[in-house]
Amino acid sequence: MADDRRQLYEQMAEGRTVVAEGQIGGPFDAWALNPSTGRRIWQLGGAIRFKPTIDRRYIELAILMTGQLWQAQFEWFAHEPMARDAGLPQEVIDAVKIGAEPTFVDGGDDVCWRFCRALLDRGHIDDARYGATVERFGEAGVADLITTCGFYTMVSMTLNTFEVQLPEGAEPPFPVGGPNQT
Repeated sequence: MADDRRQLYEQMAEGRTVVAEGQIGGPFDAWALNPSTGRRIWQLGGAIRFKPTIDRRYIELAILMTGQLWQAQFEWFAHEPMARDAGLPQEVIDAVKIGAEPTFVDGGDDVCWRFCRALLDRGHIDDARYGATVERFGEAGVADLITTCGFYTMVSMTLNTFEVQLPEGAEPPFPVGGPNQT
């Protein structure tokens, strides 16, 4: 490995269980292929996951919605437990997994889901949806949701393109050969 690639690899591998000799798993191995962009992607991912302006539960809901859209097996596998740990109810997780509209108890979940659904389905937010989301999360929260959906679209595409496998024995969360899988 070239020095810049090795340095990025070591940075990303720190604190993670290396799944095989020379491989970290997830999207990280693909990011290490180009250290210049990989380093920036790694930093952006850290900012999204660990320094959002809104509660982690809403970030995880946006991640699950994006992973479900792309049928990204590894993405869902990695983030379903994180969403649960962040307080997202299992009933909401289960509905998102099959692409259904959940029944919401938490008003923030409802606002987040509707915003992300519009963004992921249409790539545009109408004035009423934008206003409702700003009212709930502020403009910085809206920006966090947009960034999360965009970033995890890239992550899902990376995982799907490089066919990142689930750990041995893990059940695929989506049907194999689904609409976004070949």
